[in-house]
Amino acid sequence: MFYSRRLNRETNLVEVWECEWSNRGSRMARKEFIRRVGNEGEVEFAHENYCAAAAICWAPGRTIGNIAVNSEEVSGVFEEAAGNDAILPCQIIPCGKFRNGAVRWYCKTHQMHWGTLADLAAIPESGEILCGNHMLHMSYVVNPLDIEFNGYEEIGIWCSLPPGMSSQLIHRRPPKIHVHKRFSSSEEKVLDRDFDAVICSYNQNLGLFLSTDITKIQITPPAAFEFIRSLEEGRKVDCVSCKKCGYPHLDLGDFARRPHAKHFCGNCGNDSVWSQGEIVSTPLKPLHDQFNNSNTYIIPERQLNLDQYSGMPFDVWASTPAVVWTANRPQELGIHVHVYEGYRRIVDETFSEVIFEGRLLDRNLLWQSMVANTIY
Repeated sequence: MFYSRRLNRETNLVEVWECEWSNRGSRMARKEFIRRVGNEGEVEFAHENYCAAAAICWAPGRTIGNIAVNSEEVSGVFEEAAGNDAILPCQIIPCGKFRNGAVRWYCKTHQMHWGTLADLAAIPESGEILCGNHMLHMSYVVNPLDIEFNGYEEIGIWCSLPPGMSSQLIHRRPPKIHVHKRFSSSEEKVLDRDFDAVICSYNQNLGLFLSTDITKIQITPPAAFEFIRSLEEGRKVDCVSCKKCGYPHLDLGDFARRPHAKHFCGNCGNDSVWSQGEIVSTPLKPLHDQFNNSNTYIIPERQLNLDQYSGMPFDVWASTPAVVWTANRPQELGIHVHVYEGYRRIVDETFSEVIFEGRLLDRNLLWQSMVANTIY
């Protein structure tokens, strides 16, 4: 059960309805309006009372927004375990008034305001309120990996990007989330692979955010990519929370490339969220900073001559900062190399210097190539 809003054309009032999905989990899923709760503004209604669906959704390349989209409404529209073609229902909530005094609304799913004369004119025959981005295709993962930090000595979470150089054709692709876990630094990893998106669960006593209700952080490809890109390129990164709803703000796209002081809350639509100074805001920053060695780096005393592996396939990256690094040792900063012999990886290490065709590789150029090979 979840809530949606529709306009009563006879009274011209916005009504709140309880809804359910019929044909759940199929492409023919249909939203059914079950019971009218009352008129907006006349009933006590907890707008945050949406059960979290077992899915993470995000819109690649969006320039504003929350850490991700997550509501009970999204659970009726997924056919696969993951995809990039979900069309999600609007989640409309009240959001103050326009300057002319008219009631203003906000779509939490597609992160845009609603309520102009053009919006009212575009209401369909059903009366259901839909924002201008309601047909936007979004990426999703159903039942994503939920990472808890108890019991593991070492957890590393990175933004996985295409290589900057390879012996084979590099296929451009979106970012992914790479996770490794191990119980002890001397043992083999129990997990070491890429995911489309993950959830990090933590104890709310850490006080990471203004809202103490937040105990999970969703790490999506756009959020992870912009975070490590800002760190790599030297922008000031912090996290500002909305004074109205307490939710942390996430800058994406153009807003993540230019530090600024005025921000737009993707959770409640408040467009006057101010930070102390110009920053790129992301909820990943407080999580990142919780661990002692997250911002400590060493350059490894290792060199590699790729020419000694002539004829063998290889991939090369500029090593990037981890989104989360819980190990009791610094991260290594350098050039990461994989060399393969058949299906076996015979080199998997970070080096301070790498030689290819008699020349030293430039880490900065590798990073630029990785960004160019990333679809975002």
